[in-house]
Amino acid sequence: MIELRALSFSYGPQRILHDVSFTAGDGEVIGILGTNGTGKSTLITCINRVRKPDSGDVLIDGQAVSAMDRNTIARKIAYVPQHWDSPSVSVFDSILLGRRPYMRFGASREDIALCRAVIEQMDLGKLQLRNLDELSGGERQKVMLARALVQNPRVMLLDEPTSSLDPHNQYGMMAEILRMARTKGLTVLVVLHDLNLALSYCDRFFFMKNGTGIRYCTLDEIDSGLIADTYDVKADIAEVRGRRFILIDKEAEHGYPGTLA
Repeated sequence: MIELRALSFSYGPQRILHDVSFTAGDGEVIGILGTNGTGKSTLITCINRVRKPDSGDVLIDGQAVSAMDRNTIARKIAYVPQHWDSPSVSVFDSILLGRRPYMRFGASREDIALCRAVIEQMDLGKLQLRNLDELSGGERQKVMLARALVQNPRVMLLDEPTSSLDPHNQYGMMAEILRMARTKGLTVLVVLHDLNLALSYCDRFFFMKNGTGIRYCTLDEIDSGLIADTYDVKADIAEVRGRRFILIDKEAEHGYPGTLA
């Protein structure tokens, strides 16, 4: 379980986050939603103290992250940023880097065995000897997720993990994230821009605007007013085949014909 208590952060005189608080349980996938520049990525990096918050704290299973050293944080929290370098190293070696918080004098048999198990679990066996810079964007995303998984974390922080993927791979990636959360008991916080993708795979939703939370809710509690407040657009909530979708009225906002998601 993770708990955020009144987390705040500033760049110099500019306040970016304002008293952000919420709690998420084991096995849950929480969507972090909001417009560009509202502080979603900053929030993620304050949780694992890549950035040091001005005030507030994060607790994992009741333990304050502020009291942990970097190695302990790396064992508790896995982080997959939106952008990363793709060096000329093999997929296996890249995944093995996820075990660094546990290593003392190099990789142990346990580290290697765990990497092999995750590679098999995520169907990366055919790629494991290839270099990262030879892979497609979707394949690299999958490798970064595998690296995070071998950390054996309690919490996963994912910053737009589907941003470079086509729709087929977006849904495949989110299905894998949800499966990992359920089977491993992970708490997953994922920044997403595709609202309907979030509605399909997240358990709860933390809507942000201007650096603060405006609602923390379940799927059934999302309404057109919340979407309007968050994104400044007119929207309808529709149900198709038992699933809810958000339809943005682009004609009302931009003068374009039709109603699109």
